[in-house]
Amino acid sequence: MKVLKRTKKQYAVLGLGVFGSTVAKTLSKYDCEVLALDIDIKCVNRLADMVTQAMQCDITDLEQLRATGISDCDVAIVGMGNHLEETVLAIINLKELEVPYVVAKAKNKRYMQIFSSVGANRVVRPEKEMGRVVAKSLLSNNIVDMIDIDDEYSMVELETPLSWVGKSLKELDARRRYGVNVLGIRRPQDKKLSMSPDADYIIDACDHLVVIADADMFAKLDEFNKI
Repeated sequence: MKVLKRTKKQYAVLGLGVFGSTVAKTLSKYDCEVLALDIDIKCVNRLADMVTQAMQCDITDLEQLRATGISDCDVAIVGMGNHLEETVLAIINLKELEVPYVVAKAKNKRYMQIFSSVGANRVVRPEKEMGRVVAKSLLSNNIVDMIDIDDEYSMVELETPLSWVGKSLKELDARRRYGVNVLGIRRPQDKKLSMSPDADYIIDACDHLVVIADADMFAKLDEFNKI
């Protein structure tokens, strides 16, 4: 069994369904220390070789949770958002064990309110958030990937609009003309993202641009290709 070290930021994931397992594996992929907990030993065994430590635990039981050493974690993610009582008890236990930051998954707005009221620092609704991302991406064929920063602004990776090809970033003046800030460029030859590109860089038809933009941009993207 691996042992959690004390040199990096430590995360605990409680509930290893699809959401929790994905969070745990993604954090581990980025070399984070992850404690994965679930009452179902099959779920625990499935992640045992992918995280720092995986343990069977009834997360509604304070003493069982204490015994895992979860108090040493910096962030805990509670992934059983469809189970109201279990999630509430888990959040209360985590706060009693003085875990500094608790994230909880919720299935609806009412659950979000309850989880916040019992101490969750952040509550997420993955299905709703992903639904918003998918809907926005369908508004234009240009969009490759997108992350919502808040209700108004998003970070978007998009294929270069036809009207932008062959222009320098300085000549394009995207912030003034289109209301978008170009943060980086992903070049086709190496697939790596180059941040803070030079103003004299000439945009290639195969480039992907990473921009920050408001909601109005999505209605404009298809128009860019007609200019």
